[in-house]
Amino acid sequence: MRKFNIRKVLDGLTAGSSSSSQQQQQQQHPPGNREPEIQETLQSEHFQLCKTVRHGFPYQPSALAFDPVQKILAVGTQTGALRLFGRPGVECYCQHDSGAAVIQLQFLINEGALVSALADDTLHLWNLRQKRPAILHSLKFCRERVTFCHLPFQSKWLYVGTERGNIHIVNVESFTLSGYVIMWNKAIELSSKSHPGPVVHISDNPMDEGKLLIGFESGTVVLWDLKSKKADYRYTYDEAIHSVAWHHEGKQFICSHSDGTLTIWNVRSPTKPVQTITPHGKQLKDGKKPEPCKPILKVEFKTTRSGEPFIILSGGLSYDTVGRRPCLTVMHGKSTAVLEMDYSIVDFLTLCETPYPNDFQEPYAVVVLLEKDLVLIDLAQNGYPIFENPYPLNIHESPVTCCEYFADCPVDLIPALYSVGVRQKRQGYSKKEWPINGGNWGLGAQSYPEIIITGHADGSVKFWDASAITLQVLYKLKTSKVFEKSRNKDDRPNTDIVDEDPYAIQIISWCPESRMLCIAGVSAHVIIYRFSKQEVITEVIPMLEVRLLYEINDVDSPEVEQPPPLSTPVGSSNSQPIPPQSHPSTSSSSSDGLRDNVPCLKVKNSPLKQSPGYQMELVIQLVWVAGEPPQQITSLAVNSSYGLVVFGNCNGIAMVDYLQKTVLLNLGTIELYGSNDPYRREPRSPRKSRQPSGAGLCDISEGTAVPEDRCKSPTSAKMSRKLSLPTDLKPDLDVKDNSFSRSRSSSVTSIDKESREAISALHFCETFTRKADSSPSPCLWVGTTLGTVLVIALNLPPGGEQRLLQPVIVSPSGTILRLKGAILRMAFLDTTGCLIPPAYEPWKEHNVPEEKDEKEKLKKRRPVSVSPSSSQEISENQYAVICSEKQAKVISLPTQNCAYKQNITETSFVLRGDIVALSNSICLACFCANGHIMAFSLPSLRPLLDVYYLPLTNMRIARTFCFTNNGQALYLVSPTEIQRLTYSQETCENLQEMLGELFTPVETPEAPNRGFFKGLFGGGAQSLDREELFGESSSGKASRSLAQHIPGPGGIEGVKGAASGVVGELARARLALDERGQKLGDLEERTAAMLSSADSFSKHAHEMMLKYKDKKWYQF
Repeated sequence: MRKFNIRKVLDGLTAGSSSSSQQQQQQQHPPGNREPEIQETLQSEHFQLCKTVRHGFPYQPSALAFDPVQKILAVGTQTGALRLFGRPGVECYCQHDSGAAVIQLQFLINEGALVSALADDTLHLWNLRQKRPAILHSLKFCRERVTFCHLPFQSKWLYVGTERGNIHIVNVESFTLSGYVIMWNKAIELSSKSHPGPVVHISDNPMDEGKLLIGFESGTVVLWDLKSKKADYRYTYDEAIHSVAWHHEGKQFICSHSDGTLTIWNVRSPTKPVQTITPHGKQLKDGKKPEPCKPILKVEFKTTRSGEPFIILSGGLSYDTVGRRPCLTVMHGKSTAVLEMDYSIVDFLTLCETPYPNDFQEPYAVVVLLEKDLVLIDLAQNGYPIFENPYPLNIHESPVTCCEYFADCPVDLIPALYSVGVRQKRQGYSKKEWPINGGNWGLGAQSYPEIIITGHADGSVKFWDASAITLQVLYKLKTSKVFEKSRNKDDRPNTDIVDEDPYAIQIISWCPESRMLCIAGVSAHVIIYRFSKQEVITEVIPMLEVRLLYEINDVDSPEVEQPPPLSTPVGSSNSQPIPPQSHPSTSSSSSDGLRDNVPCLKVKNSPLKQSPGYQMELVIQLVWVAGEPPQQITSLAVNSSYGLVVFGNCNGIAMVDYLQKTVLLNLGTIELYGSNDPYRREPRSPRKSRQPSGAGLCDISEGTAVPEDRCKSPTSAKMSRKLSLPTDLKPDLDVKDNSFSRSRSSSVTSIDKESREAISALHFCETFTRKADSSPSPCLWVGTTLGTVLVIALNLPPGGEQRLLQPVIVSPSGTILRLKGAILRMAFLDTTGCLIPPAYEPWKEHNVPEEKDEKEKLKKRRPVSVSPSSSQEISENQYAVICSEKQAKVISLPTQNCAYKQNITETSFVLRGDIVALSNSICLACFCANGHIMAFSLPSLRPLLDVYYLPLTNMRIARTFCFTNNGQALYLVSPTEIQRLTYSQETCENLQEMLGELFTPVETPEAPNRGFFKGLFGGGAQSLDREELFGESSSGKASRSLAQHIPGPGGIEGVKGAASGVVGELARARLALDERGQKLGDLEERTAAMLSSADSFSKHAHEMMLKYKDKKWYQF
């Protein structure tokens, strides 16, 4: 892992130039208006950055191993990552520093250790007896390339095969090479005239450890006698070998070949195989060889006491099965089952009851590692059902397009989501418990509920329980259900603005308290959802269409209001509520034949059954205007207390009352300024030039525009006007991995000052709208990509019946604030410096019977903002915290004086900024494109943390990075994995306790009984003194230039890690004592038995001597 250079900034000192600090001091105490002193409790020692846990499927897997005693599964990847899985909740991620691909993994069974072989010819020994595994030793081969490793059960000598065909032997304890080498030319001698190729297999005979089976790629197999240092038998076949497996009795082995055949050999008859099988080959009548098939990449041969053996293989399908999915074939007696997989098979392992290779294997399951999934097949049940996977490995079921993270949610949320999600579970899984159940859960000190929401390319939204560093899916919502699906590509509407994934989620706005959910999709659509535990059938899907693209004619006075281009534009309704327009004209064209007034997606016109969970309340779609497609939505906010949703893009902003289903506001960004546009943008004709849709930014000198208040009537605010600037048909960035809903700053794109100004941040709140205000009132704060903050006043009708009858009046207030860079986040603090949450209406079931509903409506009043501000005295002020791509400002309200300012970055830009709670206080957390994670105190914006964490290597990181309360953060580290991290010192300290234990003391099962006759006649397993053969005394020292030993960093850490779990240590010691006592007891018994047998032998010998004492030799 990369060592972080943690630079903690001394309290009271500010980052930035001396001039900016002087400016800051001036701003902290503006003349004649001293800001009240707020006691800030957060200090730099409250912060520390570290990775906590990684969830999801290991990206690009390459190797698999299983410890049958500890019941732990290990997966290696092409990027050098190592993931370990035990019982659900016990997961671990480690990384090889080199980043080289893992080619093989070998457990030291029941020892709490693992050997990894990498593509850069290094071997590493991992210590798993600590919560964070570490490397104890490494060995780098200098002259040969490692191709295959084999570690016999209960042995400390690891066989390493190379590309040159040689076999070296490594002592796993000291990680040094033995002088004993099996050279390829000695192994094959004269049996082949050419080089046999790399070593593809090594294993010892299950019944005789002194015999080693070596498979070479070319098709030659050699049985090597380790003691006599020569080959006993050589087996040749004219097809390349991919894998070899023994029968447990050690008399037969099976090979899989590149032509789709399996050959079974008797150990003592090397001339030809006993049997040749082509599992998927068509048998030809004339006795000819079956047609060749694809290579069988791996075969396993597993025996059972009571029945036929299992032969399990991957690959080997015939070449004419075009389009057939990858398969795992299970041959058991006369039956052959072909199990189709969704992705290609990387590796598979058969899980068996015994770790001993010389006993009946009794296989019970097959674990199959696929390119993008992990499947476990139950061999004991008919039909080979799969086990239900308890790990969160399906994050990437559809590519993740956005993420949100909520820590410290209401406690009833997770049970509510679980209760509706449990009905979505698939049926038909194996009835048995998940068999990979090693390790122990961590003792989570943190008990607050955490929820992660992921939005996906197929339009699905998943809710995950992320409490106490675990991850479990709670509920899945399919947002595409409201739209008509095009069956094939030709059937697709020509209004699409994206080629694939038209339902992809771009922004998620969620209110945990009211459970209101709002999503914005890539096809410029917004859907509002309510949570309900009742099933409903929606007869007609309520929908609104909004024209958010304006033309301003080339006239001298841009302020002159133009009449609407269409007589009745959809969405520009009067202030009276209109019935929701369910299915408007699908293709109205303007006079010049251009596509006009058409949404990108077609809403279903049949009744929609909505299961318990999130139920669609309203669909809003932006429409094409005069041949120009709608632009993707760049910001979104929903408020349950006001019943409003607002969204914006690079053309303007629209606000919708989702209770009355009406459009309240529909303005171009320029029009938000009224006569106070600081850029004096000239209007342009729509199709003179075409510009990309990404809204860029330029740093503009800060001017404080003090406009006169401008108030618009709701109707004039909604008047449809003509288009300001056109856009390209296609979005700039690829949706799957590089779309980025937030605007880029000048460091990414440099577009002239006339570039479109997009809406980049929206925040509903109850605060002071204008300087003259004496009390807070509901309003919406709007941030743009040019660094402007504008305030829109909201005049809400009283609650109850009136809320549904009277219009909400919306008017720009004229308040304008300026920052450098695009606005990312806004929040409000009260006089004491506490965060004021937006108002919300607590959740209650809305699908209740009619009569009850009427009573409820009468009782219902408009909920007061659930925030401290409502109970405050009028004289008290507030603070607005605004974070942009370049700087943060704290503005005192209602005076609108800048109380504090911090330039976050000069050379880079902030990708994500969040105002979060930590240690009973709040701070501003930022992630910069240059890889720095920073934290600032509030309200004074003192730097508390600045750590270089990771550079922005991928837009996926930028799109998914988010901070949340209690020092938690996450991002999508690969297309299939979520990386969680913490910036809280307290969490870092408690992390060791929260992590699960991978190693638990377990007794090794007893070795198979040799039986009386086998013991008497020398049958059964033959052991070998490997120490005598491979040790330095007999085999000498290995050549120094062959491999280099590198001590690992895990040596000391291993001791620390082992010492940290005192309970585990005691249990281990107790077990060791028990084992020792047992062994001593066994030894005592054996000694007593030997004494008595020696005694009886001496008596017997004495009797014999007396009997024959006086007889002569010829009398015998």
